[in-house]
Amino acid sequence: MTTLKIGDKAPDFEAKDQNGKTVKLTDYKGKKLVLFFYPRASTPGCTAEVCNLRDNYTILKEKGYELLGVSADTAKKQENFINKNSLPFPLLADVDKTVINSYKVWGPKKFMGKEFDGIYRTTFVIDENGIIVDVITKVKTKDHAAQIL
Repeated sequence: MTTLKIGDKAPDFEAKDQNGKTVKLTDYKGKKLVLFFYPRASTPGCTAEVCNLRDNYTILKEKGYELLGVSADTAKKQENFINKNSLPFPLLADVDKTVINSYKVWGPKKFMGKEFDGIYRTTFVIDENGIIVDVITKVKTKDHAAQIL
């Protein structure tokens, strides 16, 4: 689990999105950013999470939030995930896990009796000055926008 907490400066990052465009934390300076990490594109829990954020996107935007998703999937998988679910926000293809590791959301997990390394589903809400104002570690995939708001 992440050791980052409320009040910490959000780690800077630079990574490519689903279209190969470079995205940096500094691109969001002066804006509130919801940076959410999810295990894998097109899996049931991740699909429920992004669809909940999509369905509440207008409300989140009205409250001043930008959204940015991150997983270790390839750009092509991220692009397919966006197209399949009509997502209005970008997804980072953090294949080398640079952003994932800087936010400390990678580590040992258990699923159906098997142990493996993976992404801990975690959301960071970052203010206009790059300070973490919320860390959500118990993400409710079907009601995530309400947790953020």
